[in-house]
Amino acid sequence: MKVKFILIGYGWRADFFYRLSRIMPEHFEIVSWVVRTEERAKQVAAERKVYAVDNLEEALEKEHDFVVLCVPREIVQLYLIKLMKNREKVLCETPPAKNTEELRELWAAKKEYNGKVQVIEQYFLQPYYAAVEAIISRGLIGKVNHVMLSALHGYHAVSIFRRMLGVKFENCEIKINRFPFIMVNTNGREGFDYTGSMVHSDREWGYLKFENKKAAFIDFSGEQYFSMIRSRRWNIQGTKGEINDMEVRFLSEKNIPVIQQIQRLDVGINNNSEWSHKRIMCLDQEIYSNPFYPARLNDDEIAVASCLTKMKEYVNSGKCFYPLEEALQDTYISFLMEEAAESEKTVYSETQAWACE
Repeated sequence: MKVKFILIGYGWRADFFYRLSRIMPEHFEIVSWVVRTEERAKQVAAERKVYAVDNLEEALEKEHDFVVLCVPREIVQLYLIKLMKNREKVLCETPPAKNTEELRELWAAKKEYNGKVQVIEQYFLQPYYAAVEAIISRGLIGKVNHVMLSALHGYHAVSIFRRMLGVKFENCEIKINRFPFIMVNTNGREGFDYTGSMVHSDREWGYLKFENKKAAFIDFSGEQYFSMIRSRRWNIQGTKGEINDMEVRFLSEKNIPVIQQIQRLDVGINNNSEWSHKRIMCLDQEIYSNPFYPARLNDDEIAVASCLTKMKEYVNSGKCFYPLEEALQDTYISFLMEEAAESEKTVYSETQAWACE
């Protein structure tokens, strides 16, 4: 089932969608690419061999399943409301707005125009996080009470926190401390750096305590997304055990402590097969299978491709995978986290309109 979409936006994130259409043309097709200027449209058309324009109305004339909105947060609300008014089905990049007031305006517009919007919050669809959620859903570590994550920031972290803790729209208490930090640069969006140059990267440490007494702890520096000398740290504690990075500790039916490893299988390592992620195993069971094997995709590309296929399913059946209200809540909490870090005060969330439906 091929996914045909219009792409609005240009840059590092928009390139993910282009690469997916290039690597898996049998699955994904950009029918029209919308950029800001005629000059840029000519450049995209020549370099990427796709139909590109600087006119949204012209682009929408092409037959498509939905629109992928991939523009900066300063202008995303304007585009999103315009597309909702036009009755377009939209897959929107995060975050969907730049402040809490815009979040509220978006929800009001969604209700007024019956907007059909899903949001690209892809991390829970990455192989590792999807595998962890599968372990939790099987009850292996019991009821999850606490999560500690040192891997993601802001709304991405909040999304993972709420999913793993089973939190819906409960309010929370937030305390974040920010510490200045300097480290050697190793890697980034521009590629590897071997010069030994130093970069400033604040580290944030804090907690979110929800009304149901569940808690999430965050310890994060922005360099972790790319740095080769900063690792991911991840701990989920349940009533019967815990997941600590790639290790699962739990109690058997006879309450005997068991320790098992989460095992990732990537084809092409130490042999001549083409590299591709295939599956993740635990307890001799497949807990995650890459739906796009044997395509050569990194974990984030697998997750973004999953967003596209799930959006196609939403268009066809109405089945949501990450609806606007979820994105609004995660982004709202992330704004409060920023406020807490900047003010060095404890802040408290309040129930918003999208949580009352």
